[in-house]
Amino acid sequence: MEKEVLDKLRKIVGVENVIVGEGISEEYTHDEALGVKHCLPDVVVKPGKTEEVSSILRLANEERIPVTPRGSGTGLCGGCVPHLGGILLSLERMNKILEIDEENHVAVVEAGVVLSSLYRAVEEHGLCYPIYPGEETATVGGNIATNAGGMMAVKYGVTRHFVLGLEAVLPTGEVIKTGGKYVKASTGYDLTQLLIGSEGTLAIITKAILKLLPRPKTRLTLFVAFKDLGKGVKTVPAILRSGKVPLIIEFLDIVGLESMENYTGIKVPIGNSVRRESEAFLLIVLEGESQKEVYEDAEIVGDLCMKNGAIDIFMPSTEKAGKKLLELREKSFYAARDAGATYLVDIVVPRSNIPKFMERVREISAKYATIISGAGHAGDGNIHLAIFEQDLDKLSLIVKEIYSVRKALEGTISAEHGIGLEKKGIFLEMEDKAKIELMRRIKRAFDPNNILNPGKIF
Repeated sequence: MEKEVLDKLRKIVGVENVIVGEGISEEYTHDEALGVKHCLPDVVVKPGKTEEVSSILRLANEERIPVTPRGSGTGLCGGCVPHLGGILLSLERMNKILEIDEENHVAVVEAGVVLSSLYRAVEEHGLCYPIYPGEETATVGGNIATNAGGMMAVKYGVTRHFVLGLEAVLPTGEVIKTGGKYVKASTGYDLTQLLIGSEGTLAIITKAILKLLPRPKTRLTLFVAFKDLGKGVKTVPAILRSGKVPLIIEFLDIVGLESMENYTGIKVPIGNSVRRESEAFLLIVLEGESQKEVYEDAEIVGDLCMKNGAIDIFMPSTEKAGKKLLELREKSFYAARDAGATYLVDIVVPRSNIPKFMERVREISAKYATIISGAGHAGDGNIHLAIFEQDLDKLSLIVKEIYSVRKALEGTISAEHGIGLEKKGIFLEMEDKAKIELMRRIKRAFDPNNILNPGKIF
């Protein structure tokens, strides 16, 4: 990169916040995607306020320099990988919680705030932010960029349901503000919702107004063993029809469970005979205003599980012990990665189609003699598959077959991780061409010089 441009960047954010050459840490070359090549940017720039982001983008637009926005690098699709070099714009310094408004139940935060900090801050006010993707070091901005979901989506929805407004910087340097501290608006196009899930290709989000909820007083966890995955998943609609909507309903297979146990050192205390008989498990978390309420709900949910083929139910004796089981599930990706997984699938199908989908996955696994482990959010149809296949040609065939099954069962390619670089090829091959062209036109309207996260999504 030209010295003149670097000097201008240093003038905008300060010498200490512009990193080049050997000073660029390896962490800035990748996210957590398994199949995306690590790439070094020409420069890492760390703005501390919106005005600096605006100046950086104005300069980059004038010089036609690609800009890759980055939160904390916990993404799973290569969305923050600077594959074209250029500027890696890290929002790590923009990490302030600006306001917690108890009267309106909102938080106003900068994009670089990590979820763990947000959770702690709002809990001190008796409130909660119920978007829980399972990685507490992720940033609010990154979550918004991919419309992150997570384990609590069955009850509360996904990120876009809790973003009331945004401050964002366009590729031309203009700053826009969308939405506000209100829940209704019918005033032109909803730009807030357009920017959510756009993966940093339309604008760089700098601030967010987030909806908060009163914090429930207690939780209770059930770990339910099933001999058959199909019976386990078919239990979920029965639970939801009962009116007892759990906070979390996760499913995992025996391969995934043992992988998570080995990685975390946390052992689920179920008997050996039950473990030998079980093919799949449901992790269910209930919440309420009193222990009496959640225990009554647990009795109803437990009875439904047993009527639908469960062979055993484990109930941790304390909320802390229940959190340990949740921690186990949270580490599923890292367990799969360290066990040698080479590709992670993040599809979603109507939840009634999960048994059919998993049956076809088993057939594909047998056909290619490949281990494919499954876990996911049973309540909303989001399935994560870890594929353990080192032969890249065979892996490509497996991935295409799985995504073809997804299409036949009325699902979509990504539920919460995004497209980025990793799923770009599948997206372009399988998505409706008219929709893709419309997205391209939207991209050109926002970013005529294609400087902002170019090459991501399409």
